[in-house]
Amino acid sequence: MRTPVESLDVWQLSHTMALEIYRTTKDFPKEERYGLAAQVRRAAVGIPANIAEGNARNSLREYVHFCHLARGSLAELRYLLRLARDLGLIDETTFEACTDGYDRVGKMLHYLIIGLRKRSQQNGSA
Repeated sequence: MRTPVESLDVWQLSHTMALEIYRTTKDFPKEERYGLAAQVRRAAVGIPANIAEGNARNSLREYVHFCHLARGSLAELRYLLRLARDLGLIDETTFEACTDGYDRVGKMLHYLIIGLRKRSQQNGSA
């Protein structure tokens, strides 16, 4: 059975992308296991995790706050992917696929935040 947050397209895509990041970073060199690989994974997981935590909160204001945290993790991850590419840890094709997916997540998060703000204003709790 799905939880309410698991029915959100933005959560589903960010979860799928996090799984892809885990597959991608498993081939990083051993010396990066606790360095860049771990940091990339944490940032990727932070996106769906923050969406889920915000969704579980009792206020729209808190939900928006956690969506902003997810966007922060997204920005961090985009940089880390660029760094991994520039260090030769991922190839250009992988970099492009990941950044394209995360661009979609970013747009979806943007519209989720707008929708939540509108609901909040309609409820008088802006």
